[in-house]
Amino acid sequence: MGTLSLAAGAETIHMMAPPAFTDLYQRFSETVYRAALRVTGNPADAEDAMQTVFVRVLNQGGRLDPVAVPERYFRRAAANAGLDILRRRVSKAESQLDDALPHAAAESPPLLKQRLRQALASLEPRDAEIFVLRYVEGLSNGEIAALCGVEKGRIAVRLHRIRQELKAELEG
Repeated sequence: MGTLSLAAGAETIHMMAPPAFTDLYQRFSETVYRAALRVTGNPADAEDAMQTVFVRVLNQGGRLDPVAVPERYFRRAAANAGLDILRRRVSKAESQLDDALPHAAAESPPLLKQRLRQALASLEPRDAEIFVLRYVEGLSNGEIAALCGVEKGRIAVRLHRIRQELKAELEG
């Protein structure tokens, strides 16, 4: 049978039957969809990312490691799934934007957003995740540090380097 229990101050999700999965889906599907949409910028891709997140939960037997804040877990999973979709798109298709205007500032906002998404997809997965958690999801450096298991100061330094990489990618 499915259960959703609190254990030692952290919400632990156990699912043995579909009703528990249904509860999980009802609680977090909108959060997952919105987070994925902010990363991908495309409703169809956001739905694909949402499906990926929940299929992963099902493939794990519905059991997640104890998570202090499950909403953050699902937002992070959605951001990662969205980034995976962007990476696949960039690796499969030849970049049509290489022949675009040489300076990002002269580009139209939709083109600039697309270039930013491509630049994000070119980052190391951990760096892209940190960037998305900070600037898309709006988490603080402290919250990101807690999620990643590192010191807050390391996140600030990492974000600075990520911004430099993105700037170089967009200007190049």
